[in-house]
Amino acid sequence: MIIKKKVILAACIFISILEARSQEYIRLWPEGKKINFNGKKVTDSLFNERIWRVSDPGMYSFLVPQGENKGTAVLICPGGGYERLSYLYNGFNLAKWYNSIGINAFVLIYRLPHQADLTEREKAPLQDAQRAMKIIRANAARWNIKPGKLGIMGTSAGGHLATMAGTKLIDISSINDSLDKYDHRPDFMVLLSPVITMGEYAHKPSRQRLLGPDTSQVMLDLYSNEKQVSNSTPPVFMVHALNDSTVPVQNSLLFYQALIAHKVNASLHIFPQGGHNIRIDDNPGSTDQWLVLLEAWLKEMGFAEPLPFKK
Repeated sequence: MIIKKKVILAACIFISILEARSQEYIRLWPEGKKINFNGKKVTDSLFNERIWRVSDPGMYSFLVPQGENKGTAVLICPGGGYERLSYLYNGFNLAKWYNSIGINAFVLIYRLPHQADLTEREKAPLQDAQRAMKIIRANAARWNIKPGKLGIMGTSAGGHLATMAGTKLIDISSINDSLDKYDHRPDFMVLLSPVITMGEYAHKPSRQRLLGPDTSQVMLDLYSNEKQVSNSTPPVFMVHALNDSTVPVQNSLLFYQALIAHKVNASLHIFPQGGHNIRIDDNPGSTDQWLVLLEAWLKEMGFAEPLPFKK
């Protein structure tokens, strides 16, 4: 039985790799205009189904057929502690689920702060996310997406990136081209076991990789996203497990408290089980209801309702 399960798992991984190659990869930066680049050459690195270096940041598109399209899209930021990108587990699998409820999805392949080709390590992930949001909005009509129905999702360190995109309103991705006129801010956020704070309850490896080992208190505060919430922060759906020993549940609690203090629409679900491994299916106990709750929230907020019928 164990051997059979391993064979099935290997087959699923192989199929996922083939699908990854068949999805359209949309590059973020024009040739020769990649922002935050010091001229050093790095090569893409893929090992153990995870991406470790990104020389050409972009996003994989998962578009819904027109008859099923709800007009909503979500940019998915995979986790990996700012060291790697779990783009299949925290990206492609989630994208397929969104497609199943009529929502378009894009999986972001963003540069990682440890890369030698960056001049400002901490800015690169956010610059890539902002650029991706602009590209999606620029192509909204072609992809049948409503410009005001574009969200962002992040898991673990990807949740930190997603909350940066939702709270840091300054555009740091401008290269003075036609995309500058498009808004980079998300209309909603979905956070799964997110890294939020750089303070007491930080995921220390994410903090060190993003900000370096000898960062200042000013930088710690600037990248503690619970301190960046404002009345302009978009609505948020959050999921965390109480027994998460990797990213403490206090990350979600701190962010939720800040959202409520600023009267931002927020839904927080803390489950007793799941650790740092909440997934699409086969979750322990009540944790398995998180996608049911997410779909209900998306409908309640008007992001998963059918588009008006066109005669």
